[in-house]
Amino acid sequence: QVQLVESGGGSVLPGGSLRLSCTPSRSIFSFANMRWYRQAPGNQRELVAILNTSGWSNHAEAVKGRFAISRDRANRTLLLQMNDLKPEDTAVYYCNANDVRSYWGQGTQVTVTS
Repeated sequence: QVQLVESGGGSVLPGGSLRLSCTPSRSIFSFANMRWYRQAPGNQRELVAILNTSGWSNHAEAVKGRFAISRDRANRTLLLQMNDLKPEDTAVYYCNANDVRSYWGQGTQVTVTS
């Protein structure tokens, strides 16, 4: 069973930054792609960003220019750098990895509030 271990959530002021991490129990390159999703209370889970094995990435319009998905230098951990955070970014953020199956992390809370 694949495990995805997330970390890096927390509470910040508007305009602040956080970096989320997701470490899978097997090689990042064994997945066709990895993604970050988020779910705010009362809302459906939404895709935030996607990164495939070739390095291609894409981000939701709501976060473009503020968030960046990447791998760490050791290519062991998926990252989500979040800058200029807004209250509407408040949500539980989930790491997702896909091969023929889809795997999910436990989620990490991000709260942006003054």
